[in-house]
Amino acid sequence: MPSPVITIDASQIREEGFSDLGELARSLPQNFSGGQNPGVTAANLGGAGIANQNITGGSGLNLRGLGPDASLTLLNGRRMAYGGFSQSVDISAIPVEAVERIEIVADGASAIYGSDAVGGVGNVVLKRDYDGVGLGARFGKATQGGLASREYTLTAGTTWRSGGLIATAKDASMDPLYSSQRWYSDQLVDPSTIYPGSDVRSGLLSAYQSVGNSVELRLDALRTERDQRHMYNWHGWHSLVTPDTTITLVSPSVEVWLANDWSIVLGGALGRDRHNQVRRDTVIATGRQEGSDVCYCNESLTWELGAEGPLLALPAGEARLAAGAGYRRNEFQHVNRVTGADITNGSESVRFGYAEVDVPLVGAGQGNAGVERLSLTAALRREDYESFGGVTTPKLGLIYAPGADFTLKGTWGRSFKAPTLFHQNYAADIWLYHPSDFGGTGYPPDATLLALWGGNPDLEPEKAKTWAVSLAWHPKAVQGLQAELTWFHVDYRNRVLQPIVNPTQALSNPIYAPFVHFSPTPEEQAAAIARARNFENMTGMPYDPEKVEVILYQQYTNVARQEIRGLDLSGSYLGELPGGTMTLRGSVSWLDSTQQTLPTQDPHDLSGTLFNPPRLSARLGGVWRRGGLSASAFGNHLGGVTNHLDGRKSASFTSLDVSLRYATADRADAWSGMEFALSVDNALDRDPPFYLVAEPLYVAPYDSTNYSPIGRFVSVSVSKRW
Repeated sequence: MPSPVITIDASQIREEGFSDLGELARSLPQNFSGGQNPGVTAANLGGAGIANQNITGGSGLNLRGLGPDASLTLLNGRRMAYGGFSQSVDISAIPVEAVERIEIVADGASAIYGSDAVGGVGNVVLKRDYDGVGLGARFGKATQGGLASREYTLTAGTTWRSGGLIATAKDASMDPLYSSQRWYSDQLVDPSTIYPGSDVRSGLLSAYQSVGNSVELRLDALRTERDQRHMYNWHGWHSLVTPDTTITLVSPSVEVWLANDWSIVLGGALGRDRHNQVRRDTVIATGRQEGSDVCYCNESLTWELGAEGPLLALPAGEARLAAGAGYRRNEFQHVNRVTGADITNGSESVRFGYAEVDVPLVGAGQGNAGVERLSLTAALRREDYESFGGVTTPKLGLIYAPGADFTLKGTWGRSFKAPTLFHQNYAADIWLYHPSDFGGTGYPPDATLLALWGGNPDLEPEKAKTWAVSLAWHPKAVQGLQAELTWFHVDYRNRVLQPIVNPTQALSNPIYAPFVHFSPTPEEQAAAIARARNFENMTGMPYDPEKVEVILYQQYTNVARQEIRGLDLSGSYLGELPGGTMTLRGSVSWLDSTQQTLPTQDPHDLSGTLFNPPRLSARLGGVWRRGGLSASAFGNHLGGVTNHLDGRKSASFTSLDVSLRYATADRADAWSGMEFALSVDNALDRDPPFYLVAEPLYVAPYDSTNYSPIGRFVSVSVSKRW
């Protein structure tokens, strides 16, 4: 493949002490931990934007920081259902015990996979052959307090002459982390949580069965249930949120091998993600209570017929073709279970077809001076949507190796993302606030502001051009050493967003000026109110058109252009030591991303700013092994971020993760097949860097999209396999 691929297998996951795929994703320098992740502040209290908040408790890929809806997540090559309303997919719902490896392509891939793959693709590959039964238990706790966790797993599998299966079950729970348990957040109104408590129950089955010598049936099935508990306060209100999420996936397929090395695969996937957001709000002064119970309900149905095989024989090898066609349907409902009303109700159907060809021009052993390998790839995909029409995305790739030590790879392509069903169908509301709620100063005490939010059925797809060039070094003279340097560039246009990302700065930050209308006439106010489904008055005063100083327009629109460029450097080395073996590996990513919200505006920085990825991210370390004993140590670095409001840059954040693991050999007693592990995350107990918040009673003073409040977290685990 001409695109650089990050491959992390089961042994690496185990050696580095990751307990779920969400932790693994957040450790990758190419991935931003904002978007949908459990540690991101709930309810958008910090002003990080509606997409940057914890809703489901799951973990979504967010490659290059392009958003939780611009990275595609697959399970054995099949799409899972979206979660919540941000079109994120919960990768942590897949039990890590069943994972063989995860392959991440941090490059635009819509020509192969369709919508959502602008930032890239993560494909989780399940174990195919597993014989035996394994039991495991893991216990952990943050040494500063909070987050006591308990996890129990059961894995069983078997193989027979013509097939096999693996099944896993997991039960895990974690206590909340309260703001009072950290010195830098104990000023928040009690009780508040800065990391939610959760209970997770998960089960997975993956099986295959051959029929004769030319047919194989396969079934993957997954179900994960998660309950959360978190609390926050806001201007006299206390909210207790107890949501639950259920994720289901059933994916059958049949593969038929034909003559001349051709194969045909017919597969499909039915996915559901039902998130019930239950909240009880209490007026602190009076004890009056209000409640809400809404469902973010997502469903997806996909089927696809694909074929792959050789086209013709060339001197350098076979030219091969992969082609297919299929159908996909997504549905989203945002239902108020108290009133029975649909806040959002939308669906989208798409038909698609694709073809990809790999043509080897020069191969090893042909004796061409200066060209040991040269191959071209080309892919083309067409998707036709019932709402906005069709999109065609091409991609070209080149692989060139002048000799055995270096490989040069390059790609160019187009990618796209369909507007989410939430963006298209969310009902518009208009709210009456005080200007001070949006950063306004100097207004009369009785001044008010109208803020219009909602969806837009006329949205067009987001589109991108992507380039990537990489140089891989794998010297023949140094066995076990490899390194790769990648340059990437994404020109992302027509982005859908709420133009005022941080409402608390709407009247103080000049970048939001085009969406702020001062001194609106009564007629202009009436027109804005007529576009809304509901009118909500949050001021405690009667609505008076003469007192309205501002209208904020916050409906979703195709307005932004983003430029994302940067460098990745990764490498590994496996060497023999007198006392064992040592593997050194690491990755460093430098990111430069900007956004131009309107053509008339100058671009402003995204990377290196508050609630966006830092410019520099890295993870470097090593694993030492001797027999059944292994020890690992990895350093993580995140650069500081600048607050646009005051121009101050936070400190960087560097942490150290260590783990120690011992597995017994096969033996004829009860200790056979045992494994013991000790893991310490953030072993130096670093606190997150801070910034000056506008609401210190309600918002913790750290960027929760980048940095964690957990501190040192110690866990021990034991498992046995028969």
